[in-house]
Order: sequence, then structure tokens, then C-alpha cells
Amino acid sequence: MTFLTRAQALPMLGIGVSTEYGAGASRGALDVHALRAARPDVAGFLELGVEVDKGLDDDARRWVAAGLPTTYHFLDVNLDEPEDLDDAWLDAVRALIAATRPAWLCGDAGLWHHGPRERGHMLLLPPVLTAEAADAMAVGIARLRAETGLEVLPENPPGQLFVGDLHLLDFYARLADRADTGLLLDAAHLGIYQQMTGHSPLTGLDGFPCDRVVEIHVAGGTPRDHDGLAWVEDDHTTDVTDATWAILEHVVPRAPNLKAVVFECERNPLDRVVPAMDGLAARLRAAGWAGVAA
Repeated sequence: MTFLTRAQALPMLGIGVSTEYGAGASRGALDVHALRAARPDVAGFLELGVEVDKGLDDDARRWVAAGLPTTYHFLDVNLDEPEDLDDAWLDAVRALIAATRPAWLCGDAGLWHHGPRERGHMLLLPPVLTAEAADAMAVGIARLRAETGLEVLPENPPGQLFVGDLHLLDFYARLADRADTGLLLDAAHLGIYQQMTGHSPLTGLDGFPCDRVVEIHVAGGTPRDHDGLAWVEDDHTTDVTDATWAILEHVVPRAPNLKAVVFECERNPLDRVVPAMDGLAARLRAAGWAGVAA
């Protein structure tokens, strides 16, 4: 059964937010439970950022205990390195899946470590943008899907420097084809990539398989300048860049299998998050997405 057939069975999750271990405890952070209570229309699910060595924090456990929808966002595996998918890690992932009952697995398909892995050490870099790297990563995605029984959606990671001869979108298109998988498109990360490589926001999307996009991430970013180098910090504020909005509005009408949109805003207070979520919902509604309330 191909992915495009399997995608028909994936649930429509709507709009949600993300978290990771300890995020809710930081000063001024979003209380995901207060958001859910006040606005369930924009807190339809919680994306759980997970390192197996840390597990779930109290906020995540409370959400799961309430039986609310989740997705599992891994933060600790290089998908192109077979040794990362060892028995101990896979057993821990399966145990967390049993506890959280996520709709699917997803995560940044890049380099969470360079060289030998020490669990608990997090370093996220973009992948090497070559056909060989995409093919190696596809093997890991297919194996993780087989080991867990869940779809595995690779995400384009953040970055300021990129190496390899492929455009980022061509890399993930090849990866999706070789792994026969869906995709998590991070619009904010893509906008940063396009700026840093001298492209317009929509460059490369004309040949991108939007029908494989199951989830989209939106997040704010802060423009920076260092000795004349202009760049955008992926800091998950509520101030979304024009490039991110342009990518979202282009992709959504072309993504028939889009099931979930996440606003990554875990370290912002509720009174800033709600207006931002309303703005996101309005844009999704204008784009004709079925996952947003009328």
C-alpha cells in the first residue's frame, strides 16, 4: 500500500501547538492546558517533542491523561545512521507510543549529533543536501515506520548554512519518494533557507510533492544582522515573517492530505498566543483548508 493510499486513514487533527520537556515551566511560557480550555479550536492537539532519555514532563502527562490527541516529535535520532535505531532506543520509543497514542511520528530529519552519539546531547544541523544522504535517510524512515507501525514524517530542520548540491525542497522530495512517506513542511525553516541561499520564498515549490504534506509548522522568527550578514533567528516568537506566510498560503491549497498545522509558540504567554493563533486560523480558512473551524 503506497503512502498516498495510507494517508487516507490518517486523522484530521486541525490546528495545534507544540511543546518539549520543561518548556511550560519557563518564565512567560504558554500554558497549553489554559489554551485548550479557552480555545479548543486552536488547540486541537499537542505535538510532544520527545527525547527518550527525558521522557514526558508533567504538562505532557496531564495532556495524555486527559485522552487528548497528540503527535510524537522525536528530538534524538539521526535517521540516516542505522546504529541510532538500536534496540534500546526503539523499545523506549514503542513504550512512549503506547503511553501517548500519537497519530504519527515526526521530527527534524537532519543531524541531531555529529560523530558518535551521546544520548542527552542535542545538536541539530540540516542534512547534507545530496542524493546519497537522502537515500540513506529514506532507509531509516522506512525502518522506523516498520518498527512502530506509525507513519514517520520527516521535517526540514532550521539552519543558516547549508552544504550539498540539491535545493532543500529537491532533497525532501527525493527523500519522500525513496521512503514512500509523507512530509512535515516547516514553513518558517523553509523561509530561512530561501533567504540564506538567495532564493525567493516560493522557489522550488512548483515541483515539490505537496500531496505528501501531512503537517505544516508555522513559527515566528526575529531578523538579525551580524557584521552585514542578515539572517532570521528561529526563536518561535509569535511574529511570523512574510516569507513564512507566503509559503503557508501557497502550499495549503495544494496539499490535499494536510491533516495538521502547528503554531510553535511554546515560550510565549497566552495573551500573545491567542491573537497569533486567530491570525493563523484566518489564513487557513481563506486558503480553504478543511481542518479549521468555519
